[in-house]
Amino acid sequence: MSQAGAGAMPRRSLEDVHGSVGVPNREISWKKRLFAFMGPAYLVSVGYMDPGNWATDLEGGARFGYALIWVLLMSNLMAVLLQTLSARLGVVTGHDLAQACRAEYSRPVTRTLWVLAEVAIAATDLAEVLGTIIALKLLFDMPMLWGCAVTALDTFLLLGLQRLGIRKLEAVILTLVATIGLCFLVQILMAQPDLGQIAQGFWPTLPVDETGSSELALLVAIGILGATVMPHNLYLHSALVQSRKIANDHGSKVQACRFNLVDSAVALNAAFFVNAAILVLAGSTFYNHSAPVDSIEKAYELLPGFLGPAAPILFGIALLCAGQSSTLTGTLAGQIVMEGFLHLRIAPWLRRLVTRLIALIPAVLVLMTVGDNGTQHLLVMSQVVLSLQLSFAVIPLIHFTSNRANMGDFVNPVWVRLLAWITAAIIVGLNAKLVLDKAEDWLPQLLEMGRSGSLTSSWRPWLGWLGAGGLVALLVGTAGLLVWVTLKPIIRPIKLWSAVQPVQLDWSEAARPRPISTIALALEHGATDTEILSRTLGLARPGFTKLVLLHVSDTPITGLYGDDTGDLHTEADARYLDGLVTELQSRGFEATGVLLHDMSRARALVSYLKRNPVDLLVVGSHGHRLLSDLLFGQTVDRVRHHLDIPMLIARATLPVPESLSAQETSGTPGGQTPGEVPNA
Repeated sequence: MSQAGAGAMPRRSLEDVHGSVGVPNREISWKKRLFAFMGPAYLVSVGYMDPGNWATDLEGGARFGYALIWVLLMSNLMAVLLQTLSARLGVVTGHDLAQACRAEYSRPVTRTLWVLAEVAIAATDLAEVLGTIIALKLLFDMPMLWGCAVTALDTFLLLGLQRLGIRKLEAVILTLVATIGLCFLVQILMAQPDLGQIAQGFWPTLPVDETGSSELALLVAIGILGATVMPHNLYLHSALVQSRKIANDHGSKVQACRFNLVDSAVALNAAFFVNAAILVLAGSTFYNHSAPVDSIEKAYELLPGFLGPAAPILFGIALLCAGQSSTLTGTLAGQIVMEGFLHLRIAPWLRRLVTRLIALIPAVLVLMTVGDNGTQHLLVMSQVVLSLQLSFAVIPLIHFTSNRANMGDFVNPVWVRLLAWITAAIIVGLNAKLVLDKAEDWLPQLLEMGRSGSLTSSWRPWLGWLGAGGLVALLVGTAGLLVWVTLKPIIRPIKLWSAVQPVQLDWSEAARPRPISTIALALEHGATDTEILSRTLGLARPGFTKLVLLHVSDTPITGLYGDDTGDLHTEADARYLDGLVTELQSRGFEATGVLLHDMSRARALVSYLKRNPVDLLVVGSHGHRLLSDLLFGQTVDRVRHHLDIPMLIARATLPVPESLSAQETSGTPGGQTPGEVPNA
C-alpha cells in the first residue's frame, strides 16, 4: 500500500497501463487509427447491460410491452453524451473524474464523494454477484449459497486477466459482450416480435394500468434510467482513454476526442441493443401472453413454454457473461476512485477482494434469512443506491468540461452545456423521485416499528426510531452536499488544476556523487550469485567499500535449532561464504561473511539489516513464478517493503552481447561457476 504525500503531484490515472497503447500518426489510414482507439468504451458498456439492467428491462417489457423502449433510447443518448464528456475530460486535462474532483473540492467534500463512489461500486458489484449467482442456479441448478462461494473465487481468475494488458482485457470483454448480443439475437429471432409495435414504442408515452394511472409506468421508467446511467462508468471512462499514448499537441487531442466519440457511440449502441432485446423479449413473450414476471428467475422458468428449451439456456449464458464482464470493470473503477480521490494505492487483489466481500455480505445474509426469493428485492435496492450517487458524478463532470481554464479550446460549446444540464436535471429529478418514493415506503414502517413497543419490552422500537432518524439525516445531508457540489465550482472555482505528471527530479541532488561505503549481498549459494557479485564489484571500490556477504541457511533443522544448526548443508554454506570472503580480500576488498539461520529468508535479511544498516543491498531475481511465489513467498518484495534501504536487483543470468566471441566471454560472470569471483 502506498500513499502520496500531501504536497505530491497526483499520479497518472491507471499508471500501470497509462499510455501503454500506441497510436499511429496521422499519416496512417483513419481505419488503423480508429482501431487503436477502439476499446475503452466497450469496457464501459458492460456496466450498461449488467444484471441490474436486466431486472428493470424485464419488468418494463412484461408489464407494458414495447411502450417503454423510448426510455431506453433516451437513457442511451444521455449515456453517449456523458461518456463522451468523460472521455474528453481525460484526454484534454490528463485528469480522470476522481482526480478532477480532488483538485476542485475541499478535502472533507472529496472524502465524502469518495465514500459515495465506493458505496456505488459496492452496489454495482452486488448486482453483478447476484446476476452470476442466479445464472449459476439457472444453468447448473447450483444452490445460491454455493454460488456465493464461486463468485468469491472467480475474483482471482479475473485478476489474472488484468495481467495480460489493457488490449487483451478489452478483447476478453468484447468477446463477452458479443456473446451476450448473439444470445439475445437468437432469442429475438425465436420470439418473432411485431416490428410495427416496436417502432411505436419509440414514441414517448407513459402507458396506464388497470386503474387508469400511469404512476407505475413512471416508476418503471425511472428504474430503467437509474439502472442504465451508472456513476462508476464516468470515473472509469475518463481513466481508460488515457491508456492510449496521445501526444500533447492540439491536433492529437482533436483526433483522440473524435475517435473516442465513435468508440462510445458504437459500444453504447451495442449496450442499447442488449437492453432493448431484453425488453422486447419480455414484451413479446410475457406481456403478449399476460404472464406475470417479477424476477429474472421467473422469466427463465417461463421462457421454455413460449420459445422452446434452447431459449432459457441462451438466457442463462447471457446473464452469466453479463455478470462476469461487469465485475472486471468494477475492479478498475474501484482502483481509479481510490487513487484519484485519496492518492492511495493498494494491491489489486486486495482491492477486488474487499469490494467483493462487501457485496457478498448482504447477498449471503438475504439468502440465509429470506431465501432465494429475496434476490430480486436486493437487485432493486442496489439500483436505488446507484441512483443516490449518480448526481454526484454527473454534475462535477459537466462543470469540469465547461471550464475553459482547464479545457481550453475543448471546452463544451453552449449547445452541449445546454443538453448536458437538461440531462443532469432529468437524472437528478427522476432519481430523486425514485429515492423519495422508497423513503416514503420505508419511513412509515420504521416509525411504526418505533411505536410498536416500549423500552422494557423490546429492542425493536429503538431500532425503528434510529432507522427513521438516520434515514432523514441521510436524505438531508445528501441534498445539502448535492447543492454544494453544484454551486461551489460557480462561486469559488479553482482557476487551474495542478498538472498530472511524473515527479520532477532535483537534478542538483541527483547528480551529487555519493560513494557507496557498505554493500550487502544477499547470496543464494547458487548460479545467481555470479551475477550478484558481478553487479556488486562494478559499483564497489577496493580499499573503500565494505562488502557484507549474507546467506540464509533455511534447512528444516534450522526451524528447530536456529543459530545452533550444524548439519552438512549449513557447514557447506559456511565454507562457501569463507571461500568468497578470502577471495575478495585477496583482491583488495574489505569483506565479511554472515551466515543467518531462519526458515524465512526475507525475515532473516530484514532482521539483520535493521540492526546493521548498509548503503545498498544487492539481491537476485528469478522473475515472477506464480506457484513458487505462492508456496515459498517473494523474498525481494518482502524485503523491499520492510526496509528503507536502496536495492539493486540482479537477474539470475547475465546476458552476453552477440558480438562477443566465446573466448572473450569466457572470463565474464556469465561463464563462471558459482564459487568463482569475477575479476575486479
